[in-house]
Amino acid sequence: MRLDRRVQIQLALFTVIAVTAGATMGFVYMRLPEMLFGVGQYKVTVDLPRAAGLYPNANVTYRGTEVGRVERVDVTDAGARVVMTLDSEIAIPSDLTAEVHSQSAIGEQFIALLPRSGESPPLKNGDVITATDTSVPPDIDTLLNGIDTGLSAIPQGNLKTAIDESYVAFGGLGPELTRMVQGSTQLAIDADANLDSLTALIDKSQPVLDSQSDSASAIQTWAARSSAIADQLRSRDPSLSGLIRQGGPAFDEGRQLFERLQPALPVLLTNLVSVGEVAVTYQPAIEQLLVLMPQGTSALQGILVANADTKQDYKGLFLNFQLNLNLPPACLTGYLPPQQQRAASHQDYPDRPAGDLYCRVPQDSSLNVRGARNYPCLAVPGKRAPTVAMCESDEQYMPLNDGFNWKGDPNATLSGQSVPQLPPGSEPPPIAAPGPAPPEVAIAEYDPATGNYIGPDGKLYTQSDLAQRAPKEPTWQSMLIPPTVN
Repeated sequence: MRLDRRVQIQLALFTVIAVTAGATMGFVYMRLPEMLFGVGQYKVTVDLPRAAGLYPNANVTYRGTEVGRVERVDVTDAGARVVMTLDSEIAIPSDLTAEVHSQSAIGEQFIALLPRSGESPPLKNGDVITATDTSVPPDIDTLLNGIDTGLSAIPQGNLKTAIDESYVAFGGLGPELTRMVQGSTQLAIDADANLDSLTALIDKSQPVLDSQSDSASAIQTWAARSSAIADQLRSRDPSLSGLIRQGGPAFDEGRQLFERLQPALPVLLTNLVSVGEVAVTYQPAIEQLLVLMPQGTSALQGILVANADTKQDYKGLFLNFQLNLNLPPACLTGYLPPQQQRAASHQDYPDRPAGDLYCRVPQDSSLNVRGARNYPCLAVPGKRAPTVAMCESDEQYMPLNDGFNWKGDPNATLSGQSVPQLPPGSEPPPIAAPGPAPPEVAIAEYDPATGNYIGPDGKLYTQSDLAQRAPKEPTWQSMLIPPTVN
Protein backbone atom coordinates (compact mmCIF):
# COMPACT_ATOMS: atom_id res chain seq x y z
CA MET A 1 0.00 0.00 0.00
CA ARG A 2 1.45 3.31 -1.02
CA LEU A 3 0.75 6.42 1.04
CA ASP A 4 0.65 9.77 -0.56
CA ARG A 5 3.00 12.56 0.50
CA ARG A 6 0.45 14.38 2.67
CA VAL A 7 -0.24 11.31 4.81
CA GLN A 8 3.51 10.69 5.22
CA ILE A 9 4.04 14.22 6.47
CA GLN A 10 1.17 13.89 8.92
CA LEU A 11 2.52 10.56 10.23
CA ALA A 12 6.01 12.07 10.65
CA LEU A 13 4.63 15.05 12.59
CA PHE A 14 2.56 12.74 14.80
CA THR A 15 5.63 10.59 15.48
CA VAL A 16 7.73 13.67 16.46
CA ILE A 17 4.98 14.94 18.75
CA ALA A 18 4.50 11.52 20.35
CA VAL A 19 8.24 11.08 20.94
CA THR A 20 8.53 14.60 22.41
CA ALA A 21 5.54 14.05 24.69
CA GLY A 22 6.85 10.68 25.82
CA ALA A 23 10.31 12.10 26.53
CA THR A 24 8.80 14.99 28.46
CA MET A 25 6.62 12.60 30.44
CA GLY A 26 9.53 10.30 31.21
CA PHE A 27 12.26 12.86 31.93
CA VAL A 28 10.26 15.73 33.49
CA TYR A 29 7.24 14.25 35.22
CA MET A 30 8.19 10.61 35.86
CA ARG A 31 11.93 11.44 36.31
CA LEU A 32 12.94 8.13 34.82
CA PRO A 33 16.72 8.87 34.89
CA GLU A 34 16.50 9.63 38.59
CA MET A 35 14.24 6.65 39.37
CA LEU A 36 16.13 4.12 37.25
CA PHE A 37 19.72 5.31 37.40
CA GLY A 38 19.82 7.80 40.30
CA VAL A 39 21.05 10.69 38.13
CA GLY A 40 21.27 13.97 40.11
CA GLN A 41 20.38 12.30 43.40
CA TYR A 42 22.04 10.97 46.55
CA LYS A 43 20.76 8.79 49.36
CA VAL A 44 20.53 9.58 53.08
CA THR A 45 19.34 7.20 55.80
CA VAL A 46 17.10 8.23 58.70
CA ASP A 47 16.69 6.10 61.85
CA LEU A 48 13.24 6.50 63.45
CA PRO A 49 11.88 5.03 66.69
CA ARG A 50 8.87 3.86 64.59
CA ALA A 51 7.59 4.30 61.05
CA ALA A 52 4.64 6.47 62.18
CA GLY A 53 2.69 5.72 59.00
CA LEU A 54 5.52 6.74 56.66
CA TYR A 55 5.46 4.97 53.27
CA PRO A 56 7.65 4.76 50.15
CA ASN A 57 7.41 7.67 47.69
CA ALA A 58 6.44 10.01 50.52
CA ASN A 59 7.65 13.61 50.11
CA VAL A 60 10.80 14.99 51.76
CA THR A 61 10.82 18.79 52.31
CA TYR A 62 13.53 21.27 53.27
CA ARG A 63 12.41 24.72 54.45
CA GLY A 64 8.96 23.93 53.02
CA THR A 65 10.29 22.98 49.56
CA GLU A 66 10.17 19.44 48.17
CA VAL A 67 13.74 18.17 47.81
CA GLY A 68 13.29 14.38 47.48
CA ARG A 69 11.25 11.28 48.20
CA VAL A 70 11.28 8.27 50.50
CA GLU A 71 12.76 5.32 48.63
CA ARG A 72 11.93 2.61 51.14
CA VAL A 73 11.04 1.97 54.77
CA ASP A 74 12.72 -0.98 56.56
CA VAL A 75 12.02 -2.43 59.98
CA THR A 76 14.93 -2.71 62.42
CA ASP A 77 15.34 -3.95 65.99
CA ALA A 78 15.37 -0.32 67.30
CA GLY A 79 12.48 0.92 65.15
CA ALA A 80 12.45 1.83 61.46
CA ARG A 81 15.08 2.82 58.91
CA VAL A 82 14.06 5.15 56.10
CA VAL A 83 16.15 5.61 52.98
CA MET A 84 15.61 9.03 51.34
CA THR A 85 16.58 10.05 47.81
CA LEU A 86 17.47 13.76 47.78
CA ASP A 87 18.09 16.22 44.94
CA SER A 88 21.82 16.90 44.63
CA GLU A 89 21.23 20.44 43.32
CA ILE A 90 20.07 21.60 46.78
CA ALA A 91 22.70 21.81 49.54
CA ILE A 92 21.14 20.74 52.82
CA PRO A 93 23.14 21.40 56.04
CA SER A 94 24.05 18.24 57.94
CA ASP A 95 23.29 19.81 61.34
CA LEU A 96 19.51 19.27 61.24
CA THR A 97 16.55 17.38 62.64
CA ALA A 98 14.21 15.10 60.63
CA GLU A 99 10.58 15.30 61.69
CA VAL A 100 7.70 13.20 60.44
CA HIS A 101 4.50 15.20 59.93
CA SER A 102 1.02 14.58 58.60
CA GLN A 103 0.38 16.35 55.29
CA SER A 104 -3.40 15.86 55.15
CA ALA A 105 -6.34 14.78 57.28
CA ILE A 106 -6.31 11.25 55.83
CA GLY A 107 -2.86 10.55 57.28
CA GLU A 108 -0.49 11.28 54.36
CA GLN A 109 2.93 11.54 56.01
CA PHE A 110 6.09 13.34 54.90
CA ILE A 111 9.56 14.08 56.31
CA ALA A 112 10.53 17.69 57.07
CA LEU A 113 14.27 18.47 57.29
CA LEU A 114 14.81 21.38 59.72
CA PRO A 115 18.39 22.75 59.89
CA ARG A 116 19.77 24.05 63.19
CA SER A 117 22.30 26.33 61.45
CA GLY A 118 23.29 27.04 57.87
CA GLU A 119 27.05 26.95 58.52
CA SER A 120 27.46 23.17 58.83
CA PRO A 121 28.72 21.10 55.83
CA PRO A 122 25.98 19.79 53.48
CA LEU A 123 24.64 16.27 53.50
CA LYS A 124 26.33 13.75 51.22
CA ASN A 125 25.59 10.32 49.87
CA GLY A 126 25.54 7.67 52.62
CA ASP A 127 25.00 10.02 55.60
CA VAL A 128 22.85 8.75 58.48
CA ILE A 129 20.54 10.89 60.62
CA THR A 130 20.40 9.22 64.02
CA ALA A 131 17.23 8.68 66.04
CA THR A 132 18.26 11.37 68.54
CA ASP A 133 17.88 13.98 65.76
CA THR A 134 14.40 12.80 64.68
CA SER A 135 10.84 13.09 65.92
CA VAL A 136 7.59 11.36 64.97
CA PRO A 137 3.97 12.37 65.62
CA PRO A 138 2.12 10.68 68.47
CA ASP A 139 0.30 7.45 67.73
CA ILE A 140 -3.22 8.23 66.53
CA ASP A 141 -4.64 5.29 68.48
CA THR A 142 -3.03 6.54 71.69
CA LEU A 143 -4.27 10.05 70.94
CA LEU A 144 -7.85 8.90 70.31
CA ASN A 145 -7.74 6.74 73.43
CA GLY A 146 -6.60 9.72 75.49
CA ILE A 147 -9.37 11.89 74.02
CA ASP A 148 -11.93 9.22 74.80
CA THR A 149 -10.61 8.92 78.36
CA GLY A 150 -10.75 12.67 78.82
CA LEU A 151 -14.30 12.91 77.48
CA SER A 152 -15.37 10.02 79.67
CA ALA A 153 -14.09 11.89 82.74
CA ILE A 154 -16.41 14.82 81.95
CA PRO A 155 -19.99 14.40 83.20
CA GLN A 156 -22.45 14.04 80.33
CA GLY A 157 -24.46 17.01 81.46
CA ASN A 158 -21.40 19.28 81.57
CA LEU A 159 -20.25 17.98 78.19
CA LYS A 160 -23.64 18.78 76.71
CA THR A 161 -23.44 22.24 78.31
CA ALA A 162 -19.96 22.80 76.82
CA ILE A 163 -21.18 21.75 73.35
CA ASP A 164 -24.28 23.95 73.63
CA GLU A 165 -22.22 26.93 74.79
CA SER A 166 -19.75 26.35 71.96
CA TYR A 167 -22.67 26.44 69.52
CA VAL A 168 -23.88 29.67 71.07
CA ALA A 169 -20.35 31.13 70.91
CA PHE A 170 -19.63 30.17 67.30
CA GLY A 171 -23.14 29.88 65.86
CA GLY A 172 -23.74 32.28 62.99
CA LEU A 173 -20.06 33.15 62.68
CA GLY A 174 -19.60 31.19 59.48
CA PRO A 175 -18.70 34.25 57.31
CA GLU A 176 -16.27 35.55 59.93
CA LEU A 177 -14.64 32.13 60.33
CA THR A 178 -14.48 31.84 56.54
CA ARG A 179 -12.68 35.19 56.31
CA MET A 180 -10.31 34.11 59.06
CA VAL A 181 -9.50 30.86 57.25
CA GLN A 182 -9.11 32.66 53.93
CA GLY A 183 -6.87 35.25 55.57
CA SER A 184 -4.77 32.51 57.13
CA THR A 185 -4.51 30.83 53.73
CA GLN A 186 -3.42 34.08 52.09
CA LEU A 187 -0.95 34.64 54.91
CA ALA A 188 0.51 31.19 54.30
CA ILE A 189 0.74 31.91 50.55
CA ASP A 190 2.53 35.23 51.18
CA ALA A 191 4.84 33.53 53.67
CA ASP A 192 5.70 30.91 51.06
CA ALA A 193 6.40 33.64 48.51
CA ASN A 194 8.77 35.34 50.98
CA LEU A 195 10.17 32.13 52.41
CA ASP A 196 13.83 33.19 52.34
CA SER A 197 13.20 36.42 54.22
CA LEU A 198 10.93 34.63 56.69
CA THR A 199 13.44 31.89 57.42
CA ALA A 200 16.23 34.47 57.77
CA LEU A 201 14.04 36.37 60.24
CA ILE A 202 13.43 33.20 62.24
CA ASP A 203 17.09 32.19 62.21
CA LYS A 204 18.26 35.64 63.33
CA SER A 205 15.54 36.24 65.90
CA GLN A 206 17.39 34.39 68.68
CA PRO A 207 19.59 37.36 69.77
CA VAL A 208 16.49 39.59 69.97
CA LEU A 209 14.56 36.98 71.93
CA ASP A 210 17.56 36.43 74.21
CA SER A 211 17.77 40.16 74.93
CA GLN A 212 14.04 40.21 75.74
CA SER A 213 14.51 37.24 78.04
CA ASP A 214 17.47 38.90 79.77
CA SER A 215 15.44 42.10 80.18
CA ALA A 216 12.39 40.29 81.57
CA SER A 217 12.76 41.86 85.02
CA ALA A 218 13.15 45.36 83.54
CA ILE A 219 10.12 44.83 81.30
CA GLN A 220 8.07 43.61 84.27
CA THR A 221 9.16 46.66 86.28
CA TRP A 222 8.25 48.95 83.38
CA ALA A 223 4.85 47.27 83.04
CA ALA A 224 4.19 47.56 86.78
CA ARG A 225 5.13 51.24 86.81
CA SER A 226 3.05 51.88 83.69
CA SER A 227 0.12 50.27 85.48
CA ALA A 228 0.75 52.49 88.52
CA ILE A 229 0.84 55.58 86.29
CA ALA A 230 -2.40 54.49 84.62
CA ASP A 231 -4.02 54.04 88.05
CA GLN A 232 -2.86 57.51 89.08
CA LEU A 233 -4.25 59.02 85.89
CA ARG A 234 -7.54 57.21 86.44
CA SER A 235 -7.78 58.43 90.03
CA ARG A 236 -6.90 61.98 88.90
CA ASP A 237 -9.30 61.95 85.99
CA PRO A 238 -11.10 65.21 87.01
CA SER A 239 -7.79 67.08 87.32
CA LEU A 240 -6.51 65.65 84.04
CA SER A 241 -9.75 66.57 82.30
CA GLY A 242 -9.51 70.08 83.72
CA LEU A 243 -5.93 70.35 82.49
CA ILE A 244 -6.98 69.27 79.00
CA ARG A 245 -9.91 71.72 78.97
CA GLN A 246 -8.00 74.66 80.37
CA GLY A 247 -4.63 73.87 78.82
CA GLY A 248 -5.50 75.47 75.48
CA PRO A 249 -6.49 78.87 76.92
CA ALA A 250 -3.49 78.79 79.26
CA PHE A 251 -1.11 78.08 76.38
CA ASP A 252 -2.73 80.92 74.42
CA GLU A 253 -2.14 83.28 77.35
CA GLY A 254 1.47 82.14 77.46
CA ARG A 255 1.83 82.76 73.74
CA GLN A 256 0.43 86.29 74.11
CA LEU A 257 2.83 86.89 77.03
CA PHE A 258 5.78 85.82 74.89
CA GLU A 259 4.60 88.11 72.09
CA ARG A 260 4.39 91.06 74.51
CA LEU A 261 7.89 90.32 75.83
CA GLN A 262 9.47 90.55 72.38
CA PRO A 263 12.19 91.40 71.51
CA ALA A 264 13.65 91.17 75.06
CA LEU A 265 12.64 87.54 75.66
CA PRO A 266 14.40 86.07 72.56
CA VAL A 267 17.57 87.94 73.49
CA LEU A 268 17.30 86.63 77.05
CA LEU A 269 16.77 83.06 75.85
CA THR A 270 19.71 83.39 73.47
CA ASN A 271 21.91 84.60 76.29
CA LEU A 272 20.67 81.75 78.47
CA VAL A 273 21.78 79.33 75.75
CA SER A 274 25.29 80.76 76.00
CA VAL A 275 25.13 80.57 79.80
CA GLY A 276 23.91 76.99 79.50
CA GLU A 277 26.84 76.05 77.28
CA VAL A 278 29.25 77.56 79.81
CA ALA A 279 27.42 75.74 82.64
CA VAL A 280 27.72 72.45 80.76
CA THR A 281 31.46 73.01 80.38
CA TYR A 282 31.86 73.93 84.05
CA GLN A 283 29.41 71.29 85.29
CA PRO A 284 32.02 69.44 87.39
CA ALA A 285 33.10 72.69 89.07
CA ILE A 286 29.48 73.71 89.74
CA GLU A 287 28.77 70.27 91.15
CA GLN A 288 31.82 70.47 93.42
CA LEU A 289 30.74 73.95 94.57
CA LEU A 290 27.26 72.68 95.47
CA VAL A 291 28.81 69.75 97.35
CA LEU A 292 31.29 71.88 99.32
CA MET A 293 28.99 74.81 100.04
CA PRO A 294 27.02 73.05 102.82
CA GLN A 295 30.29 71.93 104.42
CA GLY A 296 31.70 75.45 104.24
CA THR A 297 28.50 76.88 105.72
CA SER A 298 28.71 74.32 108.53
CA ALA A 299 32.33 75.31 109.20
CA LEU A 300 31.37 79.02 109.37
CA GLN A 301 28.55 78.22 111.76
CA GLY A 302 31.01 76.32 113.93
CA ILE A 303 32.92 79.56 114.56
CA LEU A 304 29.96 80.83 116.56
CA VAL A 305 30.02 77.82 118.90
CA ALA A 306 33.09 79.10 120.77
CA ASN A 307 31.15 81.77 122.72
CA ALA A 308 27.62 80.44 122.37
CA ASP A 309 27.07 79.87 126.11
CA THR A 310 29.44 82.49 127.55
CA LYS A 311 28.53 85.68 129.45
CA GLN A 312 30.29 87.96 127.03
CA ASP A 313 28.34 90.96 125.80
CA TYR A 314 29.47 90.37 122.24
CA LYS A 315 28.23 87.21 120.54
CA GLY A 316 30.03 86.84 117.29
CA LEU A 317 32.89 85.30 115.41
CA PHE A 318 36.37 84.84 116.82
CA LEU A 319 38.69 86.06 114.09
CA ASN A 320 42.39 86.76 114.14
CA PHE A 321 43.51 89.59 111.89
CA GLN A 322 47.24 89.40 111.20
CA LEU A 323 48.67 91.80 108.67
CA ASN A 324 51.29 89.83 106.77
CA LEU A 325 52.55 92.72 104.73
CA ASN A 326 54.53 91.70 101.64
CA LEU A 327 54.52 88.03 102.73
CA PRO A 328 54.70 86.65 100.15
CA PRO A 329 55.77 89.63 98.06
CA ALA A 330 53.70 90.84 95.13
CA CYS A 331 54.18 89.06 91.81
CA LEU A 332 55.63 91.29 89.09
CA THR A 333 56.54 88.70 86.47
CA GLY A 334 54.24 88.58 83.46
CA TYR A 335 52.80 92.08 83.80
CA LEU A 336 53.63 95.28 81.92
CA PRO A 337 57.13 96.69 82.35
CA PRO A 338 57.45 99.58 84.79
CA GLN A 339 57.63 102.17 81.99
CA GLN A 340 54.17 101.09 80.77
CA GLN A 341 52.44 100.87 84.14
CA ARG A 342 49.87 103.55 84.89
CA ALA A 343 49.89 105.56 88.07
CA ALA A 344 47.29 104.44 90.62
CA SER A 345 45.98 107.99 90.92
CA HIS A 346 44.74 108.08 87.30
CA GLN A 347 40.96 108.06 86.91
CA ASP A 348 40.66 107.39 83.16
CA TYR A 349 39.78 103.96 81.69
CA PRO A 350 41.93 103.23 78.64
CA ASP A 351 41.53 100.07 76.55
CA ARG A 352 42.99 96.91 77.98
CA PRO A 353 46.42 96.08 76.53
CA ALA A 354 46.50 93.25 74.04
CA GLY A 355 47.67 89.89 75.31
CA ASP A 356 47.23 87.97 78.54
CA LEU A 357 48.47 89.60 81.73
CA TYR A 358 48.87 87.29 84.70
CA CYS A 359 51.51 86.15 87.17
CA ARG A 360 53.85 83.95 85.08
CA VAL A 361 55.77 82.16 87.75
CA PRO A 362 56.01 78.38 88.32
CA GLN A 363 52.67 76.79 89.16
CA ASP A 364 54.01 75.50 92.47
CA SER A 365 55.32 78.94 93.49
CA SER A 366 54.04 80.53 96.70
CA LEU A 367 53.25 83.73 94.78
CA ASN A 368 49.61 84.26 93.85
CA VAL A 369 48.73 80.60 94.27
CA ARG A 370 45.16 81.26 93.13
CA GLY A 371 46.27 83.11 90.02
CA ALA A 372 45.30 82.41 86.44
CA ARG A 373 48.21 80.04 85.87
CA ASN A 374 46.57 77.48 88.19
CA TYR A 375 43.11 77.53 86.62
CA PRO A 376 41.99 73.89 86.15
CA CYS A 377 41.14 72.82 82.59
CA LEU A 378 37.71 71.24 82.98
CA ALA A 379 37.77 69.71 79.51
CA VAL A 380 41.24 68.20 80.14
CA PRO A 381 41.32 66.67 83.62
CA GLY A 382 44.66 67.04 85.39
CA LYS A 383 45.85 70.00 83.31
CA ARG A 384 46.07 73.60 84.54
CA ALA A 385 46.52 76.59 82.23
CA PRO A 386 45.76 80.31 82.31
CA THR A 387 43.72 80.45 79.06
CA VAL A 388 41.10 78.35 77.32
CA ALA A 389 43.23 78.20 74.17
CA MET A 390 46.12 76.66 76.11
CA CYS A 391 43.73 74.20 77.80
CA GLU A 392 42.38 72.98 74.45
CA SER A 393 45.83 72.73 72.81
CA ASP A 394 48.87 70.57 73.45
CA GLU A 395 50.81 73.59 74.72
CA GLN A 396 52.04 73.36 78.31
CA TYR A 397 52.40 76.29 80.69
CA MET A 398 55.95 77.73 80.77
CA PRO A 399 56.90 80.20 83.54
CA LEU A 400 59.11 83.21 82.86
CA ASN A 401 61.08 83.15 86.11
CA ASP A 402 60.73 82.56 89.84
CA GLY A 403 58.82 85.87 90.22
CA PHE A 404 60.78 87.38 93.10
CA ASN A 405 62.32 90.00 90.79
CA TRP A 406 61.09 91.59 87.60
CA LYS A 407 63.77 89.94 85.50
CA GLY A 408 61.76 87.78 83.16
CA ASP A 409 61.81 87.70 79.40
CA PRO A 410 59.65 90.74 78.48
CA ASN A 411 59.13 89.55 74.92
CA ALA A 412 58.72 85.91 75.99
CA THR A 413 61.04 84.68 73.24
CA LEU A 414 61.91 81.57 75.24
CA SER A 415 58.49 80.52 76.45
CA GLY A 416 56.46 81.56 73.40
CA GLN A 417 53.93 83.39 75.60
CA SER A 418 53.76 87.01 74.60
CA VAL A 419 53.78 89.90 77.07
CA PRO A 420 52.40 93.21 75.75
CA GLN A 421 55.20 95.61 74.94
CA LEU A 422 55.47 99.00 73.32
CA PRO A 423 55.98 98.91 69.55
CA PRO A 424 59.56 99.57 68.44
CA GLY A 425 60.35 103.29 68.44
CA SER A 426 57.35 104.25 70.58
CA GLU A 427 57.68 106.52 73.55
CA PRO A 428 56.34 105.44 76.94
CA PRO A 429 53.16 107.18 78.04
CA PRO A 430 53.74 110.52 79.78
CA ILE A 431 53.71 110.59 83.52
CA ALA A 432 50.67 112.40 84.84
CA ALA A 433 51.15 115.68 86.64
CA PRO A 434 51.00 115.41 90.42
CA GLY A 435 47.70 116.37 92.01
CA PRO A 436 47.15 119.16 94.51
CA ALA A 437 49.14 118.95 97.71
CA PRO A 438 47.22 117.60 100.69
CA PRO A 439 46.33 120.08 103.39
CA GLU A 440 48.83 120.60 106.17
CA VAL A 441 48.25 118.82 109.46
CA ALA A 442 47.29 121.24 112.24
CA ILE A 443 49.29 120.96 115.45
CA ALA A 444 48.15 122.32 118.81
CA GLU A 445 49.59 122.05 122.31
CA TYR A 446 47.23 121.11 125.15
CA ASP A 447 47.29 121.45 128.92
CA PRO A 448 47.77 117.99 130.48
CA ALA A 449 46.09 119.04 133.67
CA THR A 450 42.83 120.29 132.15
CA GLY A 451 42.83 118.95 128.55
CA ASN A 452 42.45 122.50 127.10
CA TYR A 453 43.97 123.45 123.77
CA ILE A 454 43.64 126.26 121.20
CA GLY A 455 42.52 125.11 117.75
CA PRO A 456 43.67 126.53 114.36
CA ASP A 457 40.63 128.80 114.38
CA GLY A 458 41.83 130.49 117.58
CA LYS A 459 39.12 129.05 119.81
CA LEU A 460 39.73 127.25 123.10
CA TYR A 461 38.68 123.57 123.21
CA THR A 462 38.53 121.16 126.11
CA GLN A 463 38.85 117.41 125.64
CA SER A 464 38.40 115.63 128.94
CA ASP A 465 40.16 112.41 127.94
CA LEU A 466 43.42 114.41 127.54
CA ALA A 467 43.47 115.49 131.20
CA GLN A 468 45.54 113.57 133.68
CA ARG A 469 42.47 113.04 135.86
CA ALA A 470 40.66 111.32 133.05
CA PRO A 471 40.22 107.50 133.36
CA LYS A 472 42.93 105.48 131.71
CA GLU A 473 40.41 103.40 129.74
CA PRO A 474 37.79 105.59 128.05
CA THR A 475 34.24 104.29 128.02
CA TRP A 476 32.03 104.12 124.96
CA GLN A 477 29.91 106.92 126.39
CA SER A 478 32.88 109.29 126.62
CA MET A 479 33.94 108.39 123.08
CA LEU A 480 30.56 109.58 121.82
CA ILE A 481 30.74 112.96 123.58
CA PRO A 482 32.38 115.62 121.34
CA PRO A 483 34.99 117.96 122.82
CA THR A 484 33.53 121.07 124.44
CA VAL A 485 34.27 124.55 123.18
CA ASN A 486 34.93 127.22 125.76
